Amino acid sequence: MNEKNLWYVADPMCSWCWGFAPVIEQVRNTYGHRLKVELLLGGLRPGTSHPLPSPQRQEILGHWQAVHRVTGQPFQFAGAMPEGFIYDTEPACRAVVVVSMLNPEAIFTFFRAVQSAFYVEQRNVTDAVVLAELAGDVGLETQQFLQAFESDAARDMTQGHFHRASQLGVRGFPTLIGQQAALYLLISGGYCPFEELNPKIIQWLDT
Repeated sequence: MNEKNLWYVADPMCSWCWGFAPVIEQVRNTYGHRLKVELLLGGLRPGTSHPLPSPQRQEILGHWQAVHRVTGQPFQFAGAMPEGFIYDTEPACRAVVVVSMLNPEAIFTFFRAVQSAFYVEQRNVTDAVVLAELAGDVGLETQQFLQAFESDAARDMTQGHFHRASQLGVRGFPTLIGQQAALYLLISGGYCPFEELNPKIIQWLDT
């Protein structure tokens, strides 16, 4: 029987992925002994180079408010995404990829640390120094992290994540895709609570 993998396609700067954080943790705790749960970085806004316009900032804050209402996840709204902020999610995604290179066991812990730093602590997780500090918090050596972060290998691997997510037909986050050998199945797209998600995972596992 072929091993089954569950791909979690997400971006650390996607608010609904922050809302989904307790759900994916519960999935990993519940099914980690039966299948491999792997993270695929989707790339919400990679390569953005212009500061966030005020109307778009208000629109995004509206999404954050909705996530908070639906999921109860904490946010710090006042002062979020200050004037001049460039909402480029590539650096945060690349940082997660680097952690997967240096210590794969820490990838989900680091992913959640980046989310919390951005949404709750208002830290600029597009900044390499901030990302290195977060990597240090999960046990990585910061200079080693920074060296890897600036490498072509990390950049290429990050783009590889984005490309694979696109090849799998993922258009939004969070998304869960089940894999068995060369067969892929969309299990859920968008946020859903564990109570709704769990029967879908059970059905996939039992087929």
